[in-house]
Amino acid sequence: MSAQTTYLAYDYPLLSVFWSMLLFFLWIMWFVLLFRVVVDIFRDDDLSGWAKAGWLVFTILLPFLGVFVYVVARGKNMGRREMKQARTQQEEFDAYIRQAAAGGRTSSVDELAKLSEIRSRGDITDDEFRRAKDLVLAGHGPAEAPGSSTRAAGH
Repeated sequence: MSAQTTYLAYDYPLLSVFWSMLLFFLWIMWFVLLFRVVVDIFRDDDLSGWAKAGWLVFTILLPFLGVFVYVVARGKNMGRREMKQARTQQEEFDAYIRQAAAGGRTSSVDELAKLSEIRSRGDITDDEFRRAKDLVLAGHGPAEAPGSSTRAAGH
C-alpha cells in the first residue's frame, strides 16, 4: 500500500466542477432541442411527406448541423405551431368538459315532455303530474314524481 493518499477534492478543483456541470446541462438542453425539432417536423402540416422525411434524415444523420439549419430556416414558426396545438388541445378539452357537464342534465322542456308521456300512459295521476311539473318549473325536481316507479312497476 502506498503512503501517499490522493484526495479527489484536490485533484478536481471547484472551477472544473462548474465547467462539468455546464457541459452536462448544455448536453441535456441539446437533446431537448433535438426532440422539439423532431416533434415540430411531424407537427407541421405545411410540409409534405417527402419534406418531413428529408428534414428527419438530415437531423438524424447530421444532428448538430441539421438541428441548427432547421432552427434557422423554420424556427420562426415553431413557436406558432406549438401555440396553435396547445390552443387546439385546450379548446378540445373545454368542449369535452362542457359536454360531460351537460350530459347529466336535461332541460326542463325535456323533463316536462317526459312527465307528459308518463301521465298519458297512466303511470301517474293528474295531481302527481301537477306537483312534479311545479317542481320542474321551480328547478328542483326530477322528471318523474316520487312514487311513480312503484306505480309503473305495477302496470
